[in-house]
Amino acid sequence: MPDTMALETRALTRSFRARRAPDRTALESLDLALPVGGIHGLLGPNGAGKTTLCRIASTVLLPTSGTARVLGHDVVAHASRVRRSLSVVFGGERGLYTRLTARDNLRFWGAMVGLDRRSAAARADAMLESVGLADRADDRVESFSRGMQQRLHLARGLMGDAQVLVLDEPTIGMDPVSAHAFRDLVVAMRDEGRTVLLTTHDMAEAQAVCDTLTFLDRGRVVAAGTPRSITREVRTVRATVTDVLPEHRPLLQARGFELLGDGTAVRTVDRDDVAGLLGALMAAGMVHVGVEAPTVEDAYLSLIGGRRMDL
Repeated sequence: MPDTMALETRALTRSFRARRAPDRTALESLDLALPVGGIHGLLGPNGAGKTTLCRIASTVLLPTSGTARVLGHDVVAHASRVRRSLSVVFGGERGLYTRLTARDNLRFWGAMVGLDRRSAAARADAMLESVGLADRADDRVESFSRGMQQRLHLARGLMGDAQVLVLDEPTIGMDPVSAHAFRDLVVAMRDEGRTVLLTTHDMAEAQAVCDTLTFLDRGRVVAAGTPRSITREVRTVRATVTDVLPEHRPLLQARGFELLGDGTAVRTVDRDDVAGLLGALMAAGMVHVGVEAPTVEDAYLSLIGGRRMDL
């Protein structure tokens, strides 16, 4: 059906019982609708419910109450259909057999998703080619860098031709070059028509690749939309002055600017006050003044109060 969602939840709740502590609610009456296609980011502090939501969507965890559907299939009533249409891509070494070669890892996983020997071999070779590992197909995974392991994880997730990919902190621990290359692969998966659900603490990554963002906190949605629509709701922007002259320093300090060591001054200012502030600075002879648009990180800090993130 055209209106089928990639992931849809209705009043989804998941609680965990503890013997010597109060019950903990990881998700509370969560309503969510993520359309087919696109890269959908799930953002929030540790304990916000991101992993719990992904575990329920992948049929690993049962809801306490409410419903969750993947491509229209209920995760409880039609779990086998959900497993055929969704695949989880972990970060790090989880899910890989490091003493085996890349090709053997994928052939094994092909058998696990029901492919016969010939189909698994052909699919493995095609996936290794698609993620740029064809020349390392017969090398043991233990010799791979973190970025190469993550590309193999993505290939593993595609062995069953899943239409929904859940990426759980996929670039954690990667160097910037490897992370950038991996993000390009994720965008390519989106362009092929797949739906990607991405959990990340990397706000720059979320802003760079996600089509939509959902901010979770304490098991509830606190904001949802495109990166542009969410950052537009941030009430403050950052005013900057570069090439600060000595005679300008007293005025900038009086206006609440922080003077940086590189001759730059910065200050957070309410959107409604920007025009008046910049006008006053320019009238005082400051030429290099400007405003930086809010980022996804700014929105995160505004919505969730700057709670510490474990990056």
